[in-house]
Amino acid sequence: MTHREAKVLRVSSLARVEGEGALHLRLHDGEVAEARLKIYEPPRFFEAFLRGRSYTEPPDITSRVCGICPVAYQMSACRAVEDACGIVVDGQLAALRRLLYCGEWIESQTLHIYLLHAPDFLGADSVIDLARTHRTHVERGLSLKQAGNAIMELLGGRAIHPINVRLGGFHRVPTRSELRPLAERLKRARDDAEATVRWVAGFDFPDAGIDTELLALTEPGTYAINSGTPTAMAAPSTAGLPADTNRALPTRTFPLPAFPDHVVETQVPHSTALHSTLDGRRHLTGTLARYAMSGRWLPPHVLCVAWESGLGDPREGTVCRNPFRSIIVRAIEVLYAVDEALRLIDAYEPPPRPYVDVPARAGTGHGATEAPRGLLYHRYTLDADGTVTEAALVPPTAQNQATIEQDLRRTVQERLSAGPHPTDAELTALCERVIRNHDPCISCSTHFLDLTIARD
Repeated sequence: MTHREAKVLRVSSLARVEGEGALHLRLHDGEVAEARLKIYEPPRFFEAFLRGRSYTEPPDITSRVCGICPVAYQMSACRAVEDACGIVVDGQLAALRRLLYCGEWIESQTLHIYLLHAPDFLGADSVIDLARTHRTHVERGLSLKQAGNAIMELLGGRAIHPINVRLGGFHRVPTRSELRPLAERLKRARDDAEATVRWVAGFDFPDAGIDTELLALTEPGTYAINSGTPTAMAAPSTAGLPADTNRALPTRTFPLPAFPDHVVETQVPHSTALHSTLDGRRHLTGTLARYAMSGRWLPPHVLCVAWESGLGDPREGTVCRNPFRSIIVRAIEVLYAVDEALRLIDAYEPPPRPYVDVPARAGTGHGATEAPRGLLYHRYTLDADGTVTEAALVPPTAQNQATIEQDLRRTVQERLSAGPHPTDAELTALCERVIRNHDPCISCSTHFLDLTIARD
């Protein structure tokens, strides 16, 4: 590219991501002048759908936001409504919810690893192409995903948009004998999960780092999934360190009801997804953030596999900020979810009732869980008879979009500066790969905070 040359690259439809999005990249004088991840799916209006509905309905309605992570929406909705009603679900019912969430982590993270992300590292255009050259690996991935689906089917009633979840618990809970065959399947899946970590750890990874704050739920002593306190880790630049530093940096926490005060959404012209900032700065939620904050509480065997895969030891303050290596961290989370599911099944005793009563009352409740793609926050305000008067959903991809754009600018600029100058096709492939590193769920993120129609 000559000094005076300007160029615009447009990707009208991104491949191998959940939902529909596009990319606009403008280069000028060898510099990245603009990078926009354009989310053009129609707004979903789920927040508007929820207003005026009964307080018992958000878990079922919001599960339709996404077919890949419906449990995340159900669990966040349940926790928020139950919080508004002053109810805490604990004991075996809470354990069953965590088990159901493990099923979603297994199937969703495995889908991303094998069907969406691995082709980038192995020179394949799609999982179909990948199956021609790596058939046994793809078959292993499909088998592992099916193990996650089996948990969803048993506890949720079906693998997509589960129907067995309700406020206070479940419509029906399983017997120990019903869980026994599932445990046998998960024992086999555990070998597949460990093999997946070792497989993806052998990929070639570019050097990279995210210079942004990380945000995840934390729950001391465990790897947070369906509960916890929002915790933010500082960006490397605030400590005068390079973006790819593997050091853990200072963290701060805030109570969940204060989430709207810290994570603020704004509308941008090029996207039907809202952009979010954390205390006025870009942030990243999801796999890398969870591992940075909670990795030290993984079981010893999982920590050993993580260390052998090159991620270091999070107990010694080692974190991973390389988005290309996020595929390893996702594989570690799958291995953990399988182990955790087996632990929960082994300790399971059927509760006396499948749910606790959740009587309606006026109030505002907050709920957050860790969807596979990151922290998902729900807030509901109810009147005295339980009618929803206000609803807010803040999905992880909407929080991550500004950081994804920043990552695009950084990666493309580094590639331009390294020379020789890449072709348009090479730049396009690089940009798509950068976006897939973050596993955006575009359908989840497309909603408006507010809609105003002016008519003459």
